[in-house]
Amino acid sequence: MINNEEFQDEIGNNHISSSAKNPVRDDAFDISDDEKIERIKKDVENILKTLGMDLTDDSLKGTPNRVAKMFVKELFGGLNPAKKPGASTFENNYKYGEMLVEKNITVYSTCEHHLLPIIGRAHVAYISSGRVVGLSKINRIVEYYSKRPQVQERLTMQIVQELQIALNTEDVACIIDAKHLCVNSRGIKDIESSTVTSEFGGKFKNEQTRRELLEYIKLDTKF
Repeated sequence: MINNEEFQDEIGNNHISSSAKNPVRDDAFDISDDEKIERIKKDVENILKTLGMDLTDDSLKGTPNRVAKMFVKELFGGLNPAKKPGASTFENNYKYGEMLVEKNITVYSTCEHHLLPIIGRAHVAYISSGRVVGLSKINRIVEYYSKRPQVQERLTMQIVQELQIALNTEDVACIIDAKHLCVNSRGIKDIESSTVTSEFGGKFKNEQTRRELLEYIKLDTKF
């Protein structure tokens, strides 16, 4: 029988998610970003001191503050619903009825198990049911859900669900191919492998439609 700590390590080392939603507390935004930065700054300072680093060195003096600002304003900015991008849609007046694919969208996210980077590409597609969305909005949705401690499967699902709501259609798909530095730089230290996840909605559940999408993005993967 494994103890609780071993069980938690087993989940983290195997990148298993416990929830389809990001596990965020109800009081997560009761304090301001500035207060969060001050708290995290002290925590980072304590970590570095515990590791034996000399924080009087000019190179390290500003590190706690830089890391704190990076966490709140950049790496994990997507946790804050106030920063959610608007996904304005428009009438499909030109009656384009085939799939639209936005491919090779850069993904920079952070593994919630080790707080190490996830770096890769997202390929997003939809078939209009009467509404279309600006291309840059797709990129912004990917970025928003990426900027939080994440699990790749959850990220893939969140992108699809957000666009399904915005476009009022089930016909949305997302494929993400990414490297996890918690696999590449620690543990098994496999620098060649990447992880591919997919979420297919509506017409994309049809094998022929999926095959057409894969041909568009030239990803040699079977689902």
